[in-house]
Amino acid sequence: MTPQAWRSWPSREALSREGRSVARTRLSRGVRLLALGTLLWSTFSQRHVAGWAAVAAVAGVLLTGFLVWSFYHTTLRNDLWPSVGTLVVLMGGAVVARHGGFEIPATVLWCGCAVVAMERLPLVAALPTTLLALGGFAAYNQDSWLTTTITTAGLLLAGYVLRLDAEARGNAQRLLAQERAALAAEAESAALVERARIARDIHDVLAHSLSAQLVHLEAARLRIEREPHSPFRDQILERVVAARSMAREGLAETRQALSALRGDMPPLGDYLRELAAMDGAEVEIGGEPRPLPAEASQTVRRVVQEALTNVRKHAPGARVLIRLTYGADEVTLDVRDSGGNGAAPAGLGASGSGYGLLGMRERAELLGGTLEAGPGGPEDPGEKGFTVRLRVPA
Repeated sequence: MTPQAWRSWPSREALSREGRSVARTRLSRGVRLLALGTLLWSTFSQRHVAGWAAVAAVAGVLLTGFLVWSFYHTTLRNDLWPSVGTLVVLMGGAVVARHGGFEIPATVLWCGCAVVAMERLPLVAALPTTLLALGGFAAYNQDSWLTTTITTAGLLLAGYVLRLDAEARGNAQRLLAQERAALAAEAESAALVERARIARDIHDVLAHSLSAQLVHLEAARLRIEREPHSPFRDQILERVVAARSMAREGLAETRQALSALRGDMPPLGDYLRELAAMDGAEVEIGGEPRPLPAEASQTVRRVVQEALTNVRKHAPGARVLIRLTYGADEVTLDVRDSGGNGAAPAGLGASGSGYGLLGMRERAELLGGTLEAGPGGPEDPGEKGFTVRLRVPA
């Protein structure tokens, strides 16, 4: 065994109760309760324990429990001298208990100190401490020397076996944690590869298609503008310009979706300002901005897009305020319009699938959030306009 091994503490996994099976935990708890019951029974079953002696005995049992708890935590922090000092105090208490006529509590303390020292301390400190505890036990034990020798050797061996068992459990815990981390990294890598493949497919199909549409619509616009003015020509030009605008927005949203898939989305505040500039909306940011999880950020972006689309459909010309508030453990998005000042183009209000609000609400609920939508504002539903409020944990 190397010198480093003699000075090393058992691993934290070995010293803690993490990773113990239910049966092992119950067995350990049962052993502790049995030891405590033995101490209490042996202390208070003696006839001379009465009056102040009983008070002193109760105080001794409580102090012993506190010192055992302290030893567990100091070893968990790898504090050597406080741990050894706690055991020395317990062994001193065993000597006092033995001279006071409490033979069984003294024996339990000496044996317990010997076992836990071997189990939880570095070997360079565990061996002297264990031998000191076993020496105290042997010095006061009234059995034959053979019985005492066998008992002390058994206690020394039991402590070392418990140490090896705890180390084996700790190693198993570390290997399990490493395996879980490796599986998580592998799953994340596979997800990134799949997202990159989807992003390439979207770029090769949808983005190219929208780019081609923009080229053709721009060519059509230029061709129509060269025609003589007439009501029919102006109506066709208006529709072509609107189609070109929608294709440009679709291409921008496709690029944003590609950025989200590749994990390089722009900051949420910048995105909201850019989107608001296209629709003439106002943006307010409250709280301390911070990076959001990808799912929460994407949900906020999609809800803003859908809300602005609904404003264009149902309330053209309305003033729109987009307010994003960063809370302690959530973000709140409010998209509020002032009510339409004009009529929507024919058929535009009825366009779409009609599931926009439902889709936004489902996005929020998948993240454990909420979405409210209705006339006016949340504080005054009677006000003019329409408000969409999203709350998502982040």
